[in-house]
Amino acid sequence: MTALTDILLPPDQTEGTTNTVGKWFKAVGDAVSANDPLLEITTDKVTVEIAAPHDGVLAEILKPEGEAVEPGEPVGRLRARHSALGARHSEAAAPAPPPPSAETRGPSAEDLSPAVRRLLKEWGIDPGTITGTGRGGRITVEDVEAVGPATVVASGSRMVPHSAMRKSIAAHLSQSMATAPHVTTIFEADLSAVLAHRAATDKTATFTAYFVQATVAALRAVPEVNSRWHDQALELFEDCNIGIGTALKDGGLIVPVIQRAETLNLVETAGRLADLTARARSGGLTPKDVQGGTFTISNHGVSGSLVATPIIINQPQSAILGIGKLEKRAVVVEGDRIVAKPKIYVTLTIDHRVLDGFQANAFLTKWVETIESSW
Repeated sequence: MTALTDILLPPDQTEGTTNTVGKWFKAVGDAVSANDPLLEITTDKVTVEIAAPHDGVLAEILKPEGEAVEPGEPVGRLRARHSALGARHSEAAAPAPPPPSAETRGPSAEDLSPAVRRLLKEWGIDPGTITGTGRGGRITVEDVEAVGPATVVASGSRMVPHSAMRKSIAAHLSQSMATAPHVTTIFEADLSAVLAHRAATDKTATFTAYFVQATVAALRAVPEVNSRWHDQALELFEDCNIGIGTALKDGGLIVPVIQRAETLNLVETAGRLADLTARARSGGLTPKDVQGGTFTISNHGVSGSLVATPIIINQPQSAILGIGKLEKRAVVVEGDRIVAKPKIYVTLTIDHRVLDGFQANAFLTKWVETIESSW
């Protein structure tokens, strides 16, 4: 008997709505050493490399590129090195099969993965019309997506296949809207104190660092916002693990998490933000960087938006904060004078199963109070 080791997707190393095999770095029959990268798994958040558990030879690929995989599920099998040597000698002694002729060349149903067969059927595509780029001419999901659905499109248009990240984001947001009744409340905040503090202290803290600090104060004042709904009870979190929605240069969105933000001062928060944002945009985040969030901030104002509603809740969280564009607005002050003030609109979108308007308004009242007077 030849001992085979399952190559598993670690149950605690990915957090996303779906996990998809992105790319195999090794082919069946390739020798590998312990901790060599074997393949990458993509989610809507990060790309994770799966390494070889020991020396050996890749014996089987159970999940081809483009196929979904569940945490804990085997994606392939590894044969121990001593067992592989005999197999490699046997393979070398066997005559190579003749190349397929023009008449016999082409994919058969047995050559297609379940994901490819499903996509071909859904899009009405004949596999014989596709040139496979996988090992041995095998058709991959990417090959099918490159062809696109067999539908008539308007003149001058083109089909752009969805990335794995975009598909996962779509599924995650659709699930959130179907699960939670969304309600949004809107306040306005004056950033005069924040601007004065930055000017006086010459700190490099971004506005988002101040927003995180104000969010911690508001979560402490209304702890039900920092929670998760269960059918039998509401789970309240002690730690304020605050996710920051970060747009990526090539499209998509990722939410790195500032763990235990309540333990950080303004300078420490700014440093943590700078590190996470830089690594998010360079593709350097690890799975732990995007896990465990209890609340999320969407700073959509950086791209010019004044108000966005509803901002879809990052399930299974109970609420999400939206920050609009900073701009000077005319404000009536004491003596009926009109002055220009640096203002933003701030929104809290809540899961109405968990929170009522009173709690949402109490949260934003504390948030605005902190932003306007705590520096």
